[in-house]
Amino acid sequence: MTFRFNVFGKRMSVSRVEAQWQLFNDSDTGMRARVYDVVIPPELDESELARYLDDIYHERSSEAYPRVILLE
Repeated sequence: MTFRFNVFGKRMSVSRVEAQWQLFNDSDTGMRARVYDVVIPPELDESELARYLDDIYHERSSEAYPRVILLE
């Protein structure tokens, strides 16, 4: 399963692969690039992903993008 987020104005997605969460940068053309320098703890529940990304990327917060949002 894949979850898509607006991370302070940047589109990102998180996929569950076996027992791991994998984080990706998403492009406007549909391509994804894996983010290796952020490790999402495998024990996190899917409901905790947005808060975790908010904690990791909080320095990107702005008036226009004050929080991480789960996209449909």
